[in-house]
Amino acid sequence: MVSVVQYQRIKKKESFVMSAETSSPHLFSPLTLRDVTFRNRIVVSPMCQYSSDDGFASDWHFVHLGSRAIGGAGLVIAEAAGVEARGRISPQDLGIYKDEHIEPLRRINRFIHEHGSVAGIQLSHAGRKASTRRPWDRGNDALVPESDGGWKPVAPSAIAFDNGYPMPAELSVSEIGGIITAFGAAARRAFEAEFRVIELHAAHGYLLHEFLSPLSNQRTDQYGGNFDRRTRIVREVVGEIRRHWPERLPLFIRLSATEWTDGGWSPDESAMLSRQLKPLGVDLIDCSSGGNVPKATIPVGSGYQTAFAEKIRREASIATGAVGMITSPQQADHIIRTGQADMVLLARELLRDPYWPSRAAKELKQEIPAPIQYVRAW
Repeated sequence: MVSVVQYQRIKKKESFVMSAETSSPHLFSPLTLRDVTFRNRIVVSPMCQYSSDDGFASDWHFVHLGSRAIGGAGLVIAEAAGVEARGRISPQDLGIYKDEHIEPLRRINRFIHEHGSVAGIQLSHAGRKASTRRPWDRGNDALVPESDGGWKPVAPSAIAFDNGYPMPAELSVSEIGGIITAFGAAARRAFEAEFRVIELHAAHGYLLHEFLSPLSNQRTDQYGGNFDRRTRIVREVVGEIRRHWPERLPLFIRLSATEWTDGGWSPDESAMLSRQLKPLGVDLIDCSSGGNVPKATIPVGSGYQTAFAEKIRREASIATGAVGMITSPQQADHIIRTGQADMVLLARELLRDPYWPSRAAKELKQEIPAPIQYVRAW
């Protein structure tokens, strides 16, 4: 085990950094996208912590995200950050909707980068699934009423997510334009906070996914109807983000590749959209699924979404990330070595073990840097 400082010296001396196009990749081979090199293919998936007050990152976020950087992940993505206050899932969600949010995030990111990882953030709008209580506060009532600090959700169409959820307000065209602008402003703040990757959240039944799906989008104007009109807002948000996000920095997008429901958004549509997004400046598709249909039957199991990453990678000729029930080092390494995806995103497994990358390196007999303070433990 070597320290981060020693590892960086080795890379400079031996030209250790390799791109996906010029190497035979494995879990611990570096990956370069635009001007950013990730030291390995392990990504901390964005996971809501419900630990913010008015959108501000807290000491919890510093420890939670910083410890995964120390643990050896190549990319640490902060949880879904609302681009508007009403775009948060809960009142305790992270936000990036005002300039005052920048400094606490910058402090965290400098620590992440100091320890060899790359800091990313997921930009999101919760749409009709907004204004809900934290999971541990829900009981029999998931919603936060306006009288208790909640707000009225918005959506492409006035269709409630499920029984017990409020009827969202249908967005006007001008309001859609305001949300697109909010994504751009959030990207500008993300750059000022020194993030090096943005992931756009268009999955799990939140606002952008709601526009993509014919099950939740029944508009008849330029933002609803056929595939091109339903996907229009995603292309426009990508364009707006790219106007504020430097060309040298990568842009990811998370898609729910399928809704697991007849008549819903499909894997073929995900591949079609991915082909459109690549020339607009998207560098990687994070392939998840579900979330927009409350009672969908989902065959959850080990690596159950990896096939979507492989399909989109092959059909859209774009880098992909695999996520979902990936737990063992051998499984993650196999995904990379067999060309199913370019990165693997871990969520619950990294909650259980922030040092999973170090354990994986040991099992796979790979070298990984350790903080110099910890080297004696190896």
